[in-house]
Amino acid sequence: MRKSKVHYQVAVIINYLGHCISLGALLLAFTLFMRLRSIRCLRNIIHWNLISAFILRNATWFIVQLTMNPSVTESNQVWCRLVTAAYNYFHVTNFFWMFGEGCYLHTAVVLTYSTDKLRKWMFVCIGWGIPFPIIVAWAFGKLYYDNEKCWFGKRAGVYTDYIYQGPMILVLLINFVFLFNIVRIL
Repeated sequence: MRKSKVHYQVAVIINYLGHCISLGALLLAFTLFMRLRSIRCLRNIIHWNLISAFILRNATWFIVQLTMNPSVTESNQVWCRLVTAAYNYFHVTNFFWMFGEGCYLHTAVVLTYSTDKLRKWMFVCIGWGIPFPIIVAWAFGKLYYDNEKCWFGKRAGVYTDYIYQGPMILVLLINFVFLFNIVRIL
């Protein structure tokens, strides 16, 4: 029993350290992209937004870790459900910005001269826009079918988390197809 508690504490420390290092590196990359105006192009704007999505997801992870405890999750207050919804939104945006990266790369390799037809607003809609209605639908599902514990965890027989997890899996599968096609061409 004592040994497993020590392992758990070590895992928690490693998790915090990993998130701190990740957030520091992401903030450095964000700053570099912001300061180096000479490298601004659609590809790097997509990178910058992906980095921003990762930063926001890491920041909300820290908020979740610092604010959520058993008494808070049992109270199921509105603010803690909003924190969970924000965390999940930024988690989904990570996947959709990775999808945007995959779309751009696939277009650049497969349709060689077609990247000039791509616009920033398309990627902004994909990366920041599409996840929003997904998370709104998930929030309504949680509100009506699983409104407990600040919307963390799953109850047996309730599958509302698949409302946002399903699109993330779909995006991963599409990116895998993009990768396979890019490797096939190269």
